Amino acid sequence: MARAKSASPSASTTKSAKPKATPKPKAAAKPRGKKAKVAAASVGLTAPECAAGEPPAAVAALGERVVAAGGVVLARYRDPLGGHWVVLASLPIDAVAPTPYQRELSKAHAERLATVIPKVGRFLDPVVAVADDGGGGFITPNGMHRLTAMRALGARAITALVLPEPEVAFRILALNTEKAHNLKDKALEVVRMARALVADPRAADRTEVDFALEFEQAGFLTIGLCYEQNGRFSGGAYMPVVSRCDELRDQPLRETLPEREAWAARLLELDGHVNEAVKRLKAAGFTTGYLKPLVVSRINPLRFVQAKPGQKAPRADLMKTLDRMIASAQSFDPGKVKAADVAAAAWMGGSED
Repeated sequence: MARAKSASPSASTTKSAKPKATPKPKAAAKPRGKKAKVAAASVGLTAPECAAGEPPAAVAALGERVVAAGGVVLARYRDPLGGHWVVLASLPIDAVAPTPYQRELSKAHAERLATVIPKVGRFLDPVVAVADDGGGGFITPNGMHRLTAMRALGARAITALVLPEPEVAFRILALNTEKAHNLKDKALEVVRMARALVADPRAADRTEVDFALEFEQAGFLTIGLCYEQNGRFSGGAYMPVVSRCDELRDQPLRETLPEREAWAARLLELDGHVNEAVKRLKAAGFTTGYLKPLVVSRINPLRFVQAKPGQKAPRADLMKTLDRMIASAQSFDPGKVKAADVAAAAWMGGSED
């Protein structure tokens, strides 16, 4: 046994004498969610190129339309990023109207603008406009509040960046930062946009997926239809459920919109039953403003459906989910709700919207 023990260290020493393989350097981990950096000053046109070239026929025709509406073309140029032609024009203020498919006017925001603009003494933020196919004027998808403020100030004209492509009026809404959206504003804007597209023969056969940029997410369409029927609808309480079930579909808008109207009707029916459950909670002595989110959370069957690691939670059938929620709302028992449950709902930041 003694010899065996003395041989062991020798074997170990022999092994350690062998040169170790040089470890391969690990590849640098690519940061997730970050786009490749673009070299500075490497994209688009140079400053002189923005003014170079002969405008195409469509831009020349747009200039004639500006003049016919009583306006003046101030410049024609190509935008520095995409090289698309733009007409800078001064238009009679009565020749410009908001697009019919955007959010509701915020009177308070328009009044604030009407207060600030005179302090500067200049109108420095042109609206974007496209020709109105329904008349001889122009419509703006992103300048409703500035337009309203200028009218309140008695202005006779407004400066506009007039684009020859009418479809840009839909896309520009996705970039609209004139006034921050709330859920109601955004949902109504999206559903009005969808209705305008269905009414347009050039777009009625295009699918929801084709307008993913403009719609942003499918839930806005369904929730927007609810707001059309009930301006006091509590969209914020139901958006998490709808988002788990709804997705933009690769079918024509003229086919999907009627189906979404049926979903919206069922959702409004659910809201009625939830309101009754809230009344029962109030009768039991609960008075906080977070009762509706609490009820919706408790009757939501999707709260038990967890996504697998690295995967998204599976899409649920919206109508079946709403049917289950209606049944749960009808049988909702206030006696099973504790004060701590209501406090937790308030802590989570819910609201009755």
